[in-house]
Amino acid sequence: MATKIRLKRLGKKSYAFYRVVITDSRNKRDGQSIEEIGIYDPNKQPSLIQIDSERAQYWLGVGAQPSEAVFKLLNITGDWQKHKGLDGAEGTLKVAEDEPDAAARVEAVEAEAQKVKAAKSAAAAKAAAEAEAAKADEAAESEPAEAEAEAEASEAQAE
Repeated sequence: MATKIRLKRLGKKSYAFYRVVITDSRNKRDGQSIEEIGIYDPNKQPSLIQIDSERAQYWLGVGAQPSEAVFKLLNITGDWQKHKGLDGAEGTLKVAEDEPDAAARVEAVEAEAQKVKAAKSAAAAKAAAEAEAAKADEAAESEPAEAEAEAEASEAQAE
């Protein structure tokens, strides 16, 4: 029996993810499999690749042939180099950074919203204070002018 290591497609239309499976080479792509040794989800950033290294080494050792796609995944995880005894057995797999839990993210967004709201209210208060100061300055400038006009008017009446 010729065994292959290949991908079994799962998921929705336009949102596929895959299982890395060991299967008879005569089986259909999504048909019966001997063993599932990992998963591959290209929809995540970076792509999620989880392969059971011990089982992959076993199946490669007994002669299972990887498909082209699985060959690339095995190179990324370092399992192919380990099987062949090449340098670079640590692989080039990128791991997603751990993100804070949902509650912490919600608190961070709320804190940011409070900061923005406080900044807007402070800017509005500052603008209102500047407007009042400008009105007070205009009133102060217009009062002496009015007083002079009244004085001239009273002098004109006295003559």
